[in-house]
Amino acid sequence: MRVLNDAQEIAQAEGQELGVSEWLQIAQERIDLFADATGDRQWIHVDPERAADGPFGATIAHGYLTLSLLPFLGAQVYAFAGDVARVNYGLNTVRFISPVTVGSKIRNRVSVLEVKDLERGQQVTLRHQIEIKGQDKPACVAETVTLLMEAQS
Repeated sequence: MRVLNDAQEIAQAEGQELGVSEWLQIAQERIDLFADATGDRQWIHVDPERAADGPFGATIAHGYLTLSLLPFLGAQVYAFAGDVARVNYGLNTVRFISPVTVGSKIRNRVSVLEVKDLERGQQVTLRHQIEIKGQDKPACVAETVTLLMEAQS
């Protein structure tokens, strides 16, 4: 894991790949729990028998399930050290390029796209590419925006 220790080190990481997470296998249980939590119980996610005859040949993870794994997988790749509050500011873009079929393994490749100085911290735009083991096209590509805010003095 790469630890970015201060504002200068974060700024110097602009344009760099920070690293890649470990592989995470997507089990049907995780898909079902996400369906329960969100109320999205479409058959392509939760009905293995019907999905076997569907467009993907198996159930698939929700796109938003894949997106929701960015913090977990990202924490394996990088950390911001120091006394800063890390605030999720939002997303610039998200694209779900390839379906994640049940049993697939995914990982997160993270790069720093842009760092902007703010009055009390920094705004960091990260590119997350969720790769699927054995496939050329990623599952998801997302640009996240994080605010790193210093404590008030």
